[in-house]
Amino acid sequence: MATNAPTASELQSSGFFNPIIDQCDGCDRVVEANNNKYCQTFAFPDAKWRLGICNFATHKKPEIVVSTIKVNPLKAAKRASGGKKKK
Repeated sequence: MATNAPTASELQSSGFFNPIIDQCDGCDRVVEANNNKYCQTFAFPDAKWRLGICNFATHKKPEIVVSTIKVNPLKAAKRASGGKKKK
């Protein structure tokens, strides 16, 4: 499938795209034109990094934090048995 990604010269001549910021270095979507680097996907790279990792970034992956929960085995056994009370 062909992509309609703009070329580096189109990005610079349009005046709409801003140069990349430091966090964008290393991304596969960065193109260079006249000693300036631009993101070919998003016009304002600093806005994508404002709240965390850019969702277009190919060089960084979000960290997934797994927390372990300690379970009381006596309570777990009661829950598993249905916890019915005797009358």
